[in-house]
Amino acid sequence: MPSPFPGMDPYLEDPIHFPGLHDSLITYILEALQPKLPDPYYAAIGDRVWVEVSQRFVEPDANVLRSEGESQTGRQSGTAVAFASNTRTQPLVIYVPHDEIREPFIEIYARQENELLVTTVEVLSLANKTPGEQGRQLYQRKQAEVLAGKVHLVEIDLLRAGVHTTAIPLARLQAEARSYDYHVSIHRFDDLEHFTVFPLQLMEKLPEIAIPLLPGDAPVIIDLQAVFIAVESVTPRLRPRPHCVPSRQNGSKRCYAKRDCLIFRSPPNLSRPSWYFSSLIERNHRWVPLRPGNLCAKPKPLIPGY
Repeated sequence: MPSPFPGMDPYLEDPIHFPGLHDSLITYILEALQPKLPDPYYAAIGDRVWVEVSQRFVEPDANVLRSEGESQTGRQSGTAVAFASNTRTQPLVIYVPHDEIREPFIEIYARQENELLVTTVEVLSLANKTPGEQGRQLYQRKQAEVLAGKVHLVEIDLLRAGVHTTAIPLARLQAEARSYDYHVSIHRFDDLEHFTVFPLQLMEKLPEIAIPLLPGDAPVIIDLQAVFIAVESVTPRLRPRPHCVPSRQNGSKRCYAKRDCLIFRSPPNLSRPSWYFSSLIERNHRWVPLRPGNLCAKPKPLIPGY
């Protein structure tokens, strides 16, 4: 089922889905970029790596320390046990698993005597926009290094949640741009005082952006909307669930569904009222109000697990 939104799909901002979308966007931008780069340029994927406490559920695990008498029995039977000191409180050994996190980005190089890094393309992640996260600290460190060197910086922010992270100062962005949900920021190393910014609202298509190369070489144009459509076609997304929304006219509730009985619910963290999205879906997909008895008791998901 295609997204009813013309640009970014806010359902894909969900923390369950966005990491996969992030990595796919990097891959597809690289595929769109590579054949357009003139000689001697080429693009490659780099990554930031860090280790953090796993968010996966792990069954509780504790080592029980036996008393000295019990441990002697264990020794005689050949069982390996731990000896406990005679203390009031016995300690627990708690297992805290860690995950290795890899966050990809794109780098454009020019083949010269030594390979020269020309442009870095970043798609901001949830970790980049969360204060206190190691992923944010590493991102800001690299951002500062790029801005201090002779490297162009392209930042694509498709997340409404989190704090402002792109290199364009927030106060200047808010003063110059109209209201926006997402934005793309491009900073050229040969024009330090200017940022090219695309402020985007939810109901707008993603823009075509010019990826800068070395001074004197024409930039490469990438259609972010075409990239997003290609990614979305292969990315699992939050499937609609049965949901009723209040009507704009009289406050009564209306439900919307298609033949598969999956009903669209309003995206999270949006300021617009829920009837706005029900109208959008009805207009874009011609979904009709449900009559009593038409709603499936247990909708069958189109993707296993959703």
